Amino acid sequence: VPSLNDVPLHYLKPNSLVKFRCMVQDMFDPEFYMGVYETVDPNTKARVLHFGKYRDIAECGPQQEVDLNSNQSVTLERQTLYCVPVPGDPLLNSPSNTHARASQARVSPSTSYMPCRHKRSFEEDEDMDMQPHKQKEQLPGSSVCSTLQASGESKRLERMAPSGQQRPSPLDLNFPLPGEKGPACLVKVYENWDCFKVNDILEVYGILSVDPALSVMNEERDCSFSLVDPMTCVDTAEEQRVHSPPASLVPRLHTLLVHRLEHSNPLLPVREEEAKNFAASFASELPVVRAELLGFLTHVLLGDSLAAEYLILHLISSVYARRDVMPLGKFTLNLSGCPHNSNYTEHVYRIIQQLVPSSYRLCMTLHNMNSLRFVPQKDYAANRLVSGVLQLGRNTSLFVDETVLEQGQLDTTGVQNITALGNLITWQKVDYDFNYHRMEFPCNINVLITSEGRSLLPSDFQVPLQPQTVPLNTDEYLTNLQAALPPSLLNKFRIYLTLLKTMEYHISDEVTKAVEDDFVEMRKDDPQSISAEDFHRMLVVARLLSLSVGQATLSWERWLRAKQLEVLRTSRTEQQKCVNGNEP
Repeated sequence: VPSLNDVPLHYLKPNSLVKFRCMVQDMFDPEFYMGVYETVDPNTKARVLHFGKYRDIAECGPQQEVDLNSNQSVTLERQTLYCVPVPGDPLLNSPSNTHARASQARVSPSTSYMPCRHKRSFEEDEDMDMQPHKQKEQLPGSSVCSTLQASGESKRLERMAPSGQQRPSPLDLNFPLPGEKGPACLVKVYENWDCFKVNDILEVYGILSVDPALSVMNEERDCSFSLVDPMTCVDTAEEQRVHSPPASLVPRLHTLLVHRLEHSNPLLPVREEEAKNFAASFASELPVVRAELLGFLTHVLLGDSLAAEYLILHLISSVYARRDVMPLGKFTLNLSGCPHNSNYTEHVYRIIQQLVPSSYRLCMTLHNMNSLRFVPQKDYAANRLVSGVLQLGRNTSLFVDETVLEQGQLDTTGVQNITALGNLITWQKVDYDFNYHRMEFPCNINVLITSEGRSLLPSDFQVPLQPQTVPLNTDEYLTNLQAALPPSLLNKFRIYLTLLKTMEYHISDEVTKAVEDDFVEMRKDDPQSISAEDFHRMLVVARLLSLSVGQATLSWERWLRAKQLEVLRTSRTEQQKCVNGNEP
């Protein structure tokens, strides 16, 4: 099945089966459509019954008309989801990735479908949308007689403005991250739409609808159009523009099958039974792959094996439950001691980007803090949710680069953005702005902070970087290191990191009792030596250490190893405080 993520839209056959891996960016109001309708020939009076499911356009012969008063007509309901490619997906947004180049360039059509007619290029499609009279000239004898949709599709504002008037701005596809590419899509769901919510990651199989007649009819439509109830024509012009974009820019996808994904890694099966079998077959390789990954990340972190251990734990962490408002399982890591005024952190991000399904590097420059929209905001004029940088899918890796900090003044927007970022890290939630109130949206985002000193943002674990090797040319060293990684091993790393996020974990009663006794023993001599927070951090490290070698339960050996790692980390942090003197 061809994918909208990989194949350019103008090489996909209209009304064909396609798939689309995406995130739900917004949910529009349900819409009514003609599930069953009847056409009549005015000359012969012959009547034909049609089904309107999986269609946007009611089709009939050249001499036929839709009988709106037929007692055979059935009105049904469907839900429209506004979906965008998964934010931060390297397959779409990495310029070095062959898949990205294929989706953005004009490639040759696949052998599975050779267009039988000339397809317009994207720019030509855009030009045709801006000049609908050209479309009308190219649609002589069209058999389309009406749209099926009774609300939502309405007059577009993409037409050329009359002379002397300003033309409307280009359509904003509302991607959460700046610079994102790929198709946005209006996904029409016919059943069980209550189980979907904003920010869900979906894999959709459905019928592609890009009929040029959609643009023509949207252009001509007004409240007197025969299929639209005049009482429903209360949409603002901006709402019409956003909810009824040109099909050449935002195609419609009528769902046949939808998978709600826990991850967006295409290397792992989607179906639950297949995923279990795959995990069982890969289990024997976990310790070996972990050792390989630890060695690779140790080289990336310039010989610092302790930082590499914590980076692995960070990359496999995930929020697995919530106790009241506290998210359990989060592992925000602060790698401090990173060099300033170098490309080191950018190289580290590029490597992590290749390991995880979705990621984003947020440079904390003064300009970004004061100008970017972090929190999604409701636009009531257009009746849509305007996306923000923090509207991310489940298990996205957010790489916050503090090494680019500079002197200057944060304005109101900057302060709000820093607050939102802090709330995301601490509570794993983002408060979306609905103007009159704020609504909490829980999230599950892995945050990695690189900084010179201790981060200005909160974190669960700080690891000061202590390089053991200093290459003469760090850029060249890291570039060669990444290039030398075999693709087969890279794919194993990707599978390893995704698979461990979904593994179940528990602690037996015996080990629980032994760990509790050990905590009491540690506090016996000096109650101040270890706090409840320190104990919780050790438990988090122990859990992830066990999972990292494929063990679903905690062993005493893993508990002792977790204590050892925490002692090494805290002693290094204390040394760093003594060196800097002014760190909190």
